[in-house]
Amino acid sequence: MKIIQVSASYKPAYIYGGPIQSVAKLCEAMAALSDRREAKSEVDLQVLTTTANGTSELDVTIGKTTLVDGVKVSYFKRWTKDHSHFSPGLLWNLRKKILRYTQDDKLSIQDDKLIIHIHAWWNLVSVLSCLVAKWYGMQVVLSPRGMLTVYSQHNRSSFSKKLLHKLIGKKLLQYCHVHATSIQEKRDILEIITPRSITVIPNLVNLTSEVPSIKYQVSSRNNLNSPSFKLIFLSRIEKKKGLELLFDALSLLDIDWQLTIAGSGKKEYVADLQVKAQRLKLDHRINWIGQVSDQNKYGLMAKHDLLVLTSYNENFANVVIESLSVGTPVLISDRVGLSDYVCEQQLGWVCALEANDIKEKLITSYRAQEAREKMKQSAPEIIRRDFNDQALAKRYLALYRRLAQ
Repeated sequence: MKIIQVSASYKPAYIYGGPIQSVAKLCEAMAALSDRREAKSEVDLQVLTTTANGTSELDVTIGKTTLVDGVKVSYFKRWTKDHSHFSPGLLWNLRKKILRYTQDDKLSIQDDKLIIHIHAWWNLVSVLSCLVAKWYGMQVVLSPRGMLTVYSQHNRSSFSKKLLHKLIGKKLLQYCHVHATSIQEKRDILEIITPRSITVIPNLVNLTSEVPSIKYQVSSRNNLNSPSFKLIFLSRIEKKKGLELLFDALSLLDIDWQLTIAGSGKKEYVADLQVKAQRLKLDHRINWIGQVSDQNKYGLMAKHDLLVLTSYNENFANVVIESLSVGTPVLISDRVGLSDYVCEQQLGWVCALEANDIKEKLITSYRAQEAREKMKQSAPEIIRRDFNDQALAKRYLALYRRLAQ
């Protein structure tokens, strides 16, 4: 089975946050399955992507296949920057690969064995790659990565999105087999389009067992004796993350707290947030530490009492699983894809997108020291059980096989 993964950006473009991690993790896990011959038939997986790295470009070899952590990746130049990522080279290469496959006599009776898996939407790499695949009758799996929600349609260039959706997007989406990462994302998608099929499979996430020295950092934490309630936000800093709403809630608290904000965002927006924190007289309690490396973020989360993510919309939120993997409970909004899972497993608290409710949930979690200690002890094992790479990779493989038939 041949699988072409198409993504406008790929590692090491970590500036794009969780989606980059999820796509790369999926590709690496699928490659590992093939190496162990657990796929029962050889899986030939390759990635087509661009040099996108925010406002800059990755320093990578252009147009040639290179191995990136065991995955075959081809990078192509983009002609336009975020968020359009127009890359004629990528599209031309995708067309060549499809034609080479369909015209190969040895494979002519197995045309349906080629699967095109596209990640994200509302960019020209995704939309035009889907158009090319549809033109040649290829099976398409689309992982919108949170890009097919009512929230995303009405934010950031909403007019161009609506126009693109009306002209070409709607018909292409109806052609796709859609992959959602959570039940909530599935509901969001079905409010907008009716695809050929829709399947829910969680993201693959890097866990602490894959990062050196984390076990020591988790076991050495002792926050119960700390005089201050230590909160952490770890994500891209942008409007949808709800930091302004969190600040409003924090201004209502009468307990001793400290908030660490780890992540980067547009300078103008970060500056506006800092001004708001000063206006609310919160600035002395907030520590802005900027971007944190993958190597260091787990230890950082393990030193805090609670991870907070009051987002207006998240299809999944990898950071929730990462935090729980080191035993740090979470407080998330009910618009985060993993909110149902957190409630079911009793691994934290879920709030409404309202300052008073966030305040009340913060107070509840602050007072629930024994419950937080139980979560600290149980969460890592629960996460390792439910987010096992091999088990999840086999679920993706089953999806590909079903479409290949």
